[in-house]
Amino acid sequence: MATETEPDTRLHGGRLIARRLRAHGVRKLFTLSGGHLFSIYDGCRAEGIELIDVRHEQSAAFAAEGWAKVTREVGVCALTAGPGVTNGMSAIASAAQNHSPLLVLGGRAPMFRWGQGSLQEIDHVPFVRPLVKLAATADATGEIPSLIDEAMRAAIAPHSGPAFLDFPLDLVFSEGESGEPPAPLPKPWLGAGADPGAVERAAALLREAERPVAMAGTGLYWGRGEGALGRLIEELRVPVFVNGLARGCVPADHELCFSRTRSQGLSGADVALVIGAPLDFRLGFGAAFGPETKIVVIDVAEPSREHPREVAAELYGALPATLDALRESAARPARSDREPWVEALAGAEAEKRAAEHAELSDPRAPLHPMRVYGELSQLLDRDAIVIGDGGDFVSYAGRVVDSFTPGCWLDPGPFGCLGSGPGYALAAKLAHPDRQVVLLLGDGAFGFSGMEFDTLARHGVPIVAVMGNNGIWALEKHPMEFLYGYSVAAELRPETRYDEMVQALGCHGELVRTPADLRPALIRAFESNLPSLVNVLTDPSVAYPRRSNLA
Repeated sequence: MATETEPDTRLHGGRLIARRLRAHGVRKLFTLSGGHLFSIYDGCRAEGIELIDVRHEQSAAFAAEGWAKVTREVGVCALTAGPGVTNGMSAIASAAQNHSPLLVLGGRAPMFRWGQGSLQEIDHVPFVRPLVKLAATADATGEIPSLIDEAMRAAIAPHSGPAFLDFPLDLVFSEGESGEPPAPLPKPWLGAGADPGAVERAAALLREAERPVAMAGTGLYWGRGEGALGRLIEELRVPVFVNGLARGCVPADHELCFSRTRSQGLSGADVALVIGAPLDFRLGFGAAFGPETKIVVIDVAEPSREHPREVAAELYGALPATLDALRESAARPARSDREPWVEALAGAEAEKRAAEHAELSDPRAPLHPMRVYGELSQLLDRDAIVIGDGGDFVSYAGRVVDSFTPGCWLDPGPFGCLGSGPGYALAAKLAHPDRQVVLLLGDGAFGFSGMEFDTLARHGVPIVAVMGNNGIWALEKHPMEFLYGYSVAAELRPETRYDEMVQALGCHGELVRTPADLRPALIRAFESNLPSLVNVLTDPSVAYPRRSNLA
């Protein structure tokens, strides 16, 4: 038996998993109870890892991804065998497209009975493998620590993303050696920058540019490039636009950060630095830039697919080193010729913000979504974490809610999976209990994971959710009516009392019918110290102006 000064080295498999996770800094594990996971739970309890149990496995995986998004650490969840893993697959796919570092632990039917029809017996690895960077099954209890090490490293290696391990029931109840403590996880963002020749090609373009822009996306955040980007835009006077997790990496009130003039800025640029942002539908598959714009792609690693248009230079490597090298190489004595470009964008930005005032104070009832954000924005702290989970309602938020610090804007990302919001909010508040966490929620999105308000209540996590309740699937109804003159499968029950539903789950809930009722309801929600839902009836005739994202 081990003494007080000699740690146990021979442990059951679940304890080996937990001890290795703790050694890598994991503090919380998100899960939904399942018998295949009992040994892992026992290990977490012994090793001091807090278990956060939810009401659907998808939410456990989304919560783990949310933890990754607000901490830039690997988020970890455990899903029971069979339907537990399959229930989590949409969230795993979302993490893959968001490059979120995630470790998914799966339960698995016992190895010694494999192929005989045990409960929930199915081989997860073949159908999970296309979504993850690593997918493996433990073959022996003793290899568990090294498998955890390998999966953690895979999750954070550029491009970061999800990894999956599953553990046969008999192996996690058997014993094995804990082995030596693991080596520290690498820090890819501290690595070498892009090839110097590629940097010089990009710098030559940037030195000659009169109308440069930077377009930064989620990869900037994962690559920890915000400091270097800030230095670059300030020294070289480059206007910047952001999307995804890059929101807040340059404060929205920085003189060179623009949002309302993105179309004008990108299409009018002569050189565009595209940093951690794929040329996908969000950038019109490259058409958001002018036909003569010279595009410089900058990222932590090469993309997995071809660029949809020709690019002038490609820089792949650690972002801080790459961006600093580009800034130093592109420096020139005088930059006054860029001021007219900056001033033109600043003037247009001010005009567009002024034009929003009418909608932000719209007196109609049911409310215009913009009126909701006009009131909410006055109550948000500068470091508030805002989470979007919905269609049209969240599209308006993406347009007008400003972000000022990294990791403070979370949305589903390019996979567009609704139902992510409550899991994200749960993790965000657990990671940052002293900050406001606000979930912007469509009434349609509520249907995917509304029972997680029970999770929030049980764990005492006081987030504030604001619902835009228009009784329709607006993202589908309005375009379908435009195309066909009618819509189908796009109606929800009008004025459903979701506020009463969350009250029944132990939360604070209020219904808002008029603009005058909104601000007091929001204040009461923030002051309630309970998970809260402000259920705002919004005008179903209002449609967010958009081009199709389907092409």
